Amino acid sequence: MRKAYSNIYFVLFFVLFLLFSCAGHVIKRNSYGDADNLPKKRADYSFVKKKMALLDFFNESPFGGDDLAVVGTEEMRTELTRSGQFIVDPEGNRIFGTSKEIYSGGGAKLVQLAKKAKLSGINFVVYGRIIDARIREKTDEIGFIRKTNSYSETLVEIRIFDVNSNKEVFTRKVDGNADDSTFRFYSSQKENRLQYRQEMLRYSARVAIRRSIAMITEFGSKLDWVGRVARIIGNKIYVNAGRNSGINVGDVLKVMTEGEEIYDPETGALIGKSKGEMKGTLEIVDYFGPDGTIAILHSGGSVLEGDFVQLY
Repeated sequence: MRKAYSNIYFVLFFVLFLLFSCAGHVIKRNSYGDADNLPKKRADYSFVKKKMALLDFFNESPFGGDDLAVVGTEEMRTELTRSGQFIVDPEGNRIFGTSKEIYSGGGAKLVQLAKKAKLSGINFVVYGRIIDARIREKTDEIGFIRKTNSYSETLVEIRIFDVNSNKEVFTRKVDGNADDSTFRFYSSQKENRLQYRQEMLRYSARVAIRRSIAMITEFGSKLDWVGRVARIIGNKIYVNAGRNSGINVGDVLKVMTEGEEIYDPETGALIGKSKGEMKGTLEIVDYFGPDGTIAILHSGGSVLEGDFVQLY
């Protein structure tokens, strides 16, 4: 009987030994089924800020003048920066010119300068125009103090050009309006009335721009983020995106060849650009400057200065 018990203990001990010895080789998985102890791809792109160029808007309506275009451009710059999802490149106008120049050339200038913009780290271009702006007023016909009802409306067109695919990918017309009721002395100066009307137009332009921000941020989050290898010194690879862009130490980037431009065989028009092939991967090990990172080769090879990188 004692021998039988000892055999049972031996079997139990052997089973427990096997279980514990294999435990170190078990792949642990989280609640999503992902392996916790294997290298993971970075799946959330929302916190990586894409660099964009914002070109000065122009006003083609007979009301509001250049002032209204300036208000629209600066409101767009403020709101996109406030969203925290983008870096607005101050050199956008220098590279591409103004929105008016782009419209007058039918967008050809964007296609021609896409590679230059890509080398500057710009992912997409936002440009647009004020199509219409108007204000209506109705004033009481009698009385020393007369009630005036005012209504202003501004229609803005906004476009996005994706530098990486080398084509326009977004067009929307957004309107903004404002109502105001105020009391005004009948004897008020003409200058004050003009200033009041201009302020109403400015406000409706701001409303239109603010209404477009959610569309732009949602659409922009779907576009690829692309960076560039700026310099290689020894085994250190310097990338033109870092802390400000939301790149973290430990991130793995894939190095991509540039895609081929695809043209329509019938019309000869540029359809878009194919995705490049992966040359290797880099691992981010440190930061430098306000928005740069230092990487080392993680896999593959033949990485060159000017190569493009994306999150893995």
